[in-house]
Amino acid sequence: MEKILSLDQLKLGQSATIKSLEIEGIKRRRLQDLGFIEGSAVQAVYASPAGNPTAYLIRGTMLALRNEDAKQIKITLNQR
Repeated sequence: MEKILSLDQLKLGQSATIKSLEIEGIKRRRLQDLGFIEGSAVQAVYASPAGNPTAYLIRGTMLALRNEDAKQIKITLNQR
């Protein structure tokens, strides 16, 4: 059984697959437009010195997300 985590729990260098977005409204639509859709691969690539926001590589684009938003994106870790 796959363990479901939130995106903010992804460690730098780890890859995962997006399972769901628990965000509603315009913020959900914006994230989907940026590539955060179910089934997409995502990798944590950089954290700011304070740890918030974190940059993620998704569909060939690097995007920074605040931890409060990343907590609402559910993922499963990819096997190495």
